[in-house]
Amino acid sequence: MSPRLFAYLLSRRKTSLRLALITSVAAAALAGCGGGGGGDDSAATPPVVPAPPVDGPAWFGFGRDAQHSANSAIATQDLNRIAWSTPLDLAPTYTAGGALLVHYGSPVVTSRNTIVLPVKTGAAGGFRVEARSGGNGGLIWSSQTDYQVPPHNWVPSYNVALTAGNRLYFPAAGGKLLVKDDADVGPGAPRTVVFYGAAAYNASPAAFDATVFINTPLTIDAQGNVFFGFMVTAANPAGLVSGIARIDANGNGTWTSAATAAADAAIVKMQMNSAPALSTDAQTLYVTVNAGVVAGQVQRGHLLALDSTTLAVKSRVLLLDPVSGTMARVSDDSTASPAVGPDGDVYFGVLESTFGAHNARGWLLHFNATLTTQSTPGGFGWDNTPSIVPAAMVPSYAGTSSYLLMTKYNNYRGVGSGNGVNQLAVIDPNATQIDPISGRTIMKEILTIAGPTLEPGSTIAVKEWCINTAAVDPQRKSILVNSEDGYLYRWDLSANQLTQRIQLTSGIGESYTPTAIGADGAVYAVNNAVLFSIAR
Repeated sequence: MSPRLFAYLLSRRKTSLRLALITSVAAAALAGCGGGGGGDDSAATPPVVPAPPVDGPAWFGFGRDAQHSANSAIATQDLNRIAWSTPLDLAPTYTAGGALLVHYGSPVVTSRNTIVLPVKTGAAGGFRVEARSGGNGGLIWSSQTDYQVPPHNWVPSYNVALTAGNRLYFPAAGGKLLVKDDADVGPGAPRTVVFYGAAAYNASPAAFDATVFINTPLTIDAQGNVFFGFMVTAANPAGLVSGIARIDANGNGTWTSAATAAADAAIVKMQMNSAPALSTDAQTLYVTVNAGVVAGQVQRGHLLALDSTTLAVKSRVLLLDPVSGTMARVSDDSTASPAVGPDGDVYFGVLESTFGAHNARGWLLHFNATLTTQSTPGGFGWDNTPSIVPAAMVPSYAGTSSYLLMTKYNNYRGVGSGNGVNQLAVIDPNATQIDPISGRTIMKEILTIAGPTLEPGSTIAVKEWCINTAAVDPQRKSILVNSEDGYLYRWDLSANQLTQRIQLTSGIGESYTPTAIGADGAVYAVNNAVLFSIAR
């Protein structure tokens, strides 16, 4: 199954908004942005003086933490109003059918409530990083990057990441990282660190810029060590091949080859957009590596467990379809990343080996910490990283698991037997039921809820849920989820109801998006290339 066909199927099942309408919606959203920031939007509105900072919990990167639990450490605010918004893409590119096949990176939030976000500046790439006040969106600082996107089908995500000490890292060209030692402070250009050595890069910068590309989000541990994947497209002076890199807090780097770590010559890199994850003790790094795209072949992959200090292989597992027993699809159009439960178990989403055999839902594979034992899979995995739900968040739950998993649960209309009843689900990783689609045993559904907005002309099919990682609010026993109908919803797990909603746009079919929580409990969601802050 080629990536072009993925895009075709996506455009078929997503919204049929005309391109002109999408453009007008985007323009309206940009016109309402809070604050300047250079680029195309700075002349439209006067600068906004940043609001005073507040103290609260940080949101460090994709899925909030190194396990990708997506758990907020503060109660979220009600979905009362859009406090401010700002573009994540100054030149969004839409398909002929009106879909937006661009993966947007997750914002990060400092403990002083500075929101740091990546902004795509051109149709084919180009990025800058902006830091804005969480209170009103006022621009604090902005930094251009020379980052170049790797070869791709859907535009891959560009992500920033924050350490516990408030140091900010963001990718640059040639595999470099740019570093601001205090993400809240405006003045001063970022410094550069290079995992294969600054001297090597400085001797041949053009050669490295043309051949070495960071292709995953960054993940950072409590000691400030940074982990990421990179791909290499041609020979270079340092002899780099595609692999996994680590840079410690002092700027010292090391790396290992993806193919060597997988013991599979067909493996060419880390999976595009797949953020590394760390065990709860930070001793083990989990990454997904995959083969290249070859017509007529399954793009297969392995899940690797690496020593987080040396990057030596602890264990590896070939990712298989749990029904056919053949190789699962590990697609570069996905943003699925490993997630680690509080008990150390590891979860990862894949597509089925025969596309459409499971209605393009894929599977959520489930392994123990050493990857030596595989347990019952979940019934959905495509382009999805599950969020951790403490069992106490679900008062009706009577099982024995200490935590549950929240996942998108779409059932795509027109693919296999899919009827378009797209749901969210909270599932139990340690209990089972029979999957009504495949007949296979899967994780038990504890709660499900369907999208509330019907597709035009249908009495059954509803708009898709549009998240690749949701934000979980344990204090309010709820989950914040974005939909392709243009609304952000609060799913109350006590009542199993969508108890709050707010309209962001008129709705659009797009690559799945992340959600995040501010240090003051504001909710951040992405729709149609714009980041929205929802607060009082």
